[in-house]
Amino acid sequence: MRTPIIAGNWKMFKTVGEAVELVKALLAEVSSLEGREVVICPPFTALYALRPLLVGTRLGLGAQNVYHETQGAYTGEIAPGMLVDVGCQYVILGHSERRQYFGETDASVSRKLRAALTAGLTPIVCVGETKTERDAGQAETVVGSQIQGSLAGLTPTEMAKCIVAYEPVWAIGTGDTATPEDAQAMHAAIRAMLADQFGGETASGVRIQYGGSVKPDNIDVLMSQADIDGALVGGAALTASSFLRIVKYQ
Repeated sequence: MRTPIIAGNWKMFKTVGEAVELVKALLAEVSSLEGREVVICPPFTALYALRPLLVGTRLGLGAQNVYHETQGAYTGEIAPGMLVDVGCQYVILGHSERRQYFGETDASVSRKLRAALTAGLTPIVCVGETKTERDAGQAETVVGSQIQGSLAGLTPTEMAKCIVAYEPVWAIGTGDTATPEDAQAMHAAIRAMLADQFGGETASGVRIQYGGSVKPDNIDVLMSQADIDGALVGGAALTASSFLRIVKYQ
């Protein structure tokens, strides 16, 4: 059985004070949830302040990015060990916004992935196609290339420690969510790709999240799909009421 995982990607939102306020509101209700993992991924500036609030709770802490080196003269970057030091257990890698705005590639994601695993972090590896690529019938080809490149060289044991997030780029922040049937079809295709690359047993255990305008009013039907094992939530993770409704999916 794959334990569902819901992660909130806060992106470049929330001051430290706002982050603390939101986490306190979440903790009041998340502690009673069973059968699922819940993770928040705040900006780097809030991680240290949130750590003491989350110790011993059911709310996991993740970062939105990491660099592939352990230390060095890399101005503006964050090392995997630094994330572990402030209490992170998860890290998002290869988000489409990182690929689009900051030039990240499958090769750079692969390097970060290896560094994250070495540090003991659980990577959430993002893949997804653009609207142009989907309209051209290239969605599975594009996602397959990202899967192959981003996860290159991993052993089945290493892959089993990773999470994949399918985020169609055309659905991120647009309000335009993939239909449950389309999302399920791509998730099933991704699982088949993982089986080709790492074997069926490994693929059957890997959790695949859906991301892209996940909201309280579509989470239930998304989570009812056979190969959707969770959600990577953007805007709806920024308020306690909407995120709590999502993590309490039925």
